[in-house]
Amino acid sequence: MESKRVLVALSGGVDSSVAAYLLKKQGYEVIGVFLRNGVAKPAASSSNKQGCCSVEDSRDAALVADHLGIDFHAIDMHQEFESIIDYFAEEYQQARTPNPCMRCNRDIKFGKLWDLAAAVGAEYLATGHYARIINVDGQHQLHRGVDISKDQSYVVFPLGPDTLSKTLLPIGGLDKTQTRQIAKEAGLQIHDKAESFEICFVPDNNYRELLASRDQLGKPGRIIDAEGKQLATHSGHAGFTRGQRRGLGFASTKAMYVIDIDPQSGDVLVGPRAATTCSSLTANDFHCFGLELNVGDEWHDVTVQYRSAFQQFRAVLKCTAPGTVQIDFIDSVESINPGQGVAVYRGNQLLGGGFIATVSSQHFLQV
Repeated sequence: MESKRVLVALSGGVDSSVAAYLLKKQGYEVIGVFLRNGVAKPAASSSNKQGCCSVEDSRDAALVADHLGIDFHAIDMHQEFESIIDYFAEEYQQARTPNPCMRCNRDIKFGKLWDLAAAVGAEYLATGHYARIINVDGQHQLHRGVDISKDQSYVVFPLGPDTLSKTLLPIGGLDKTQTRQIAKEAGLQIHDKAESFEICFVPDNNYRELLASRDQLGKPGRIIDAEGKQLATHSGHAGFTRGQRRGLGFASTKAMYVIDIDPQSGDVLVGPRAATTCSSLTANDFHCFGLELNVGDEWHDVTVQYRSAFQQFRAVLKCTAPGTVQIDFIDSVESINPGQGVAVYRGNQLLGGGFIATVSSQHFLQV
């Protein structure tokens, strides 16, 4: 008989807790696991938002597992999370914008956890992401969650296509209100717990402070406009990201945005919002779900999402090399950042995704 043992990544929040609850109701033998990242949230933190992986989250996950009557393990992933933090800082050093949650999904939640699943004899791995895996004619497809406002398919595209058949996403067919109601009816005390918004190792959402503490704030330089006029100076280029509007360090009568960053000189180019637009991008490490994409192939009538907040843009994709694609937008788009993920959809089906390597723009630093 096929094993129905499943390893559930419990974060201590309502989504993963309801995922575990639903799977147990469906007859699975559920084992909960919490990932310790080794980063302590400051006791005096002013943030009233929840991150994940904190001591409080670990306690909540353990209490949920006890309430559900399932086995529970808290696993030290300090070294693995350190590699995520290293990546985070190094991307900013290269004037790229990292996506640590996406990298964590790839390397840890849908990476290292498979090793643990094998160790405990689990054939399935489950999380509390709002996305759906649908079997169509024997092919497993990845689709957006039913609640588009909470859809998380974008951040789980790094999930390897070969593991879709062994992955369960139990809450993908729910909206957040339903999830909280199920948690309340199940007697889970975390049913009204605040959502996770922050990066777990930047609990006050001040990534500049993190970079400064690691002496990785980057090269000091100028803040300049398109004519090369110096508007201000700054203490490190890694403290900026393309599209940024606030915290630029100078006053202006009109809104100004970061257009480009030169990690060699430290210069940061700023300009009006219109200057943040681009018409195309290239992406590396691109993989598909249930589809073949060969060099020279093109996808038409697709939409693209390139940040976590739900927005989709019409585009044409062409495969230019193995694992590399060029995406041309039908209409100009704003503030695309190298380093971020890009996901390609047809309707609600996620066809594939990769990481942004280059962006086309007429507004790069040339002064």
